[in-house]
Amino acid sequence: MANNNAIAVLETGAHFDMERIRADFPILNTKVEGKPLVYLDNAASSQMPQQVIDRLVYYQTAQHANINRAVHYLSEVATDEYEKARQKIQRFVNAREQREIIFTSGTTDSINLVMHGYGRQFIQAGDEIILTTLEHHSNIVPWQMLAKEKGAVIRVVPINDAGELDIESYEKLFNDRTKFVGLIHVSNALGTINPIKRMIDYAHQQDVPVLVDGAQAAPHIAVDMQALDCDFYVFSAHKLCGPTGIGMLYGKASVLEAMQPFKGGGDMIASVTFEETTYADIPHKFEAGTPPIAAAIGFGAAVDYLSSIGMEQIYAHESKLLHYATERISAIKGAKILGTAAQKTAVISFILDGIHPHDIGTILNQDGIAVRTGHHCAQPIMQRFNVPATSRASFAFYNDISEVDALIAGIRNVQNIFL
Repeated sequence: MANNNAIAVLETGAHFDMERIRADFPILNTKVEGKPLVYLDNAASSQMPQQVIDRLVYYQTAQHANINRAVHYLSEVATDEYEKARQKIQRFVNAREQREIIFTSGTTDSINLVMHGYGRQFIQAGDEIILTTLEHHSNIVPWQMLAKEKGAVIRVVPINDAGELDIESYEKLFNDRTKFVGLIHVSNALGTINPIKRMIDYAHQQDVPVLVDGAQAAPHIAVDMQALDCDFYVFSAHKLCGPTGIGMLYGKASVLEAMQPFKGGGDMIASVTFEETTYADIPHKFEAGTPPIAAAIGFGAAVDYLSSIGMEQIYAHESKLLHYATERISAIKGAKILGTAAQKTAVISFILDGIHPHDIGTILNQDGIAVRTGHHCAQPIMQRFNVPATSRASFAFYNDISEVDALIAGIRNVQNIFL
């Protein structure tokens, strides 16, 4: 039975009209096995509101052309809309300059761009790169590749039993060989919100640049590049109500200007001869070839949509859902939540005694409940907690308390079947 006080709290947020918000997402009307879809896999990919869908359709039907290299009407319109999208992302993250926003194919592509464009240029043999146990594979593997190529060393920040970084250990890892820090803002597997401002400031005191993986932060909390003062920040559109295949890299202009391009081709050049190529100014230096124009415009529409609701409202609503779900799951005998940090976003990774996570996901699906099962591209976390996998329920602002109750009923059903 739902907690009536929790329902009241969730339904009385100023300007947070759950009925209207849910009506914006046509996919929420889907039936699975004849039952209403309960979509709790938002950390993997969020759903898209009708406003973003309509914007994509309008671009494709009324504005589509290739950008930058023509003087005809449609090309000029498409170019203008593409750059307007960049401006929207700049405002969303409060970057100083529009040219500090680079469109990429997503978080992974953004990190690889930094690895190739910055790392291969400035990291040398014997240099050290600091990462954390909480990193997604996307912020581990590229740096391992670089370390192997260059003869560099990766140092890792440990976590405690709550899934929180050991900040004292982090600070002790620095020495005169430390040349780069890569850290995740919010753990995709545990939901932990890391104290990245403190970590960035400490790294900068040692003159070490910092890349922040914001894939799980940007959809849930307000992010501010000028306040954080990180050197790089990355995230994907599809986790914040936008299209797949598009993401962004924020980089300080001075750092981007010093970097070499990752990809070569059309539109990233100032001039080309067989003797020499000179590169375009940022951001175009890092956007070779025809970019994902429609996806970028959809990305802009998605941040417009989130901004219209308000990131503070979104965080408050999701925090209440998280608190309620945590209490309900913790009360289930045989259930254990991994990741109990004091500061979290709306992610709950859990295990059930005697039941494999994949079996949990399969049975929940029969009740229309979508959760993610597996290692969540975060195997070092699984190794830290000595588990092969977890079941992960991740919430978005369009989820409501009845869906948490459906999850709880589904978990109890799973236990009844297997135990």
